[in-house]
Amino acid sequence: MADTETAPAADARPAKSVVYCGQCSLPPEYCEYGGTTQRCADWLLKHHPDLHAKLYSEEAQAAALTQNLSSLSVDAQKRAEKDAQKKAAKASAAESREAEKRASSKVTIKRVERNKRKYVTEVSGLEHFGLDLKKIAKEFGKKFATGSSVTKTPSGGEEITVQGDVSDDIFDWLGEHHEEIPEENIELVEDKKKKGAAAAV
Repeated sequence: MADTETAPAADARPAKSVVYCGQCSLPPEYCEYGGTTQRCADWLLKHHPDLHAKLYSEEAQAAALTQNLSSLSVDAQKRAEKDAQKKAAKASAAESREAEKRASSKVTIKRVERNKRKYVTEVSGLEHFGLDLKKIAKEFGKKFATGSSVTKTPSGGEEITVQGDVSDDIFDWLGEHHEEIPEENIELVEDKKKKGAAAAV
């Protein structure tokens, strides 16, 4: 039996690179279906200005609207315009609720004394700002060369526990790397271990 070699196809094309939105994780052409259109547009402007101009310029918006409306009847066009306005208002309301929630959320950096002169630092509230706790815990471990892990709190939430007294360093690090967290929303707390009842007598 003769060996047969298969030649590569003559029309083989290189793989196409696809951009995915950093906010909703959809391709930018589909961000309007994700519900966070404005944040998606802001992200795209910052990271891919050429693609933002292509999708969000006034000419592109007008062309898309004209193309969509030309295939509809007059009544359907009116309904489509009302639906678009409702959808935009709903997305705007959701974004403003999210902004209010973030504005009222607090990140607490607590220094807790374990034994004499041994401390851990507990960081809670980062999830309100959309941060991945496991990723941040890993970054803390590398940055401060210490143990860092995500632990459950008694109330059912999660917090990051870092070995050592690094509360001031974490405060500074958050200010440098996460501008989305306002400085006034970061609270430093010191939790001293209570002395035994015998000491009070």
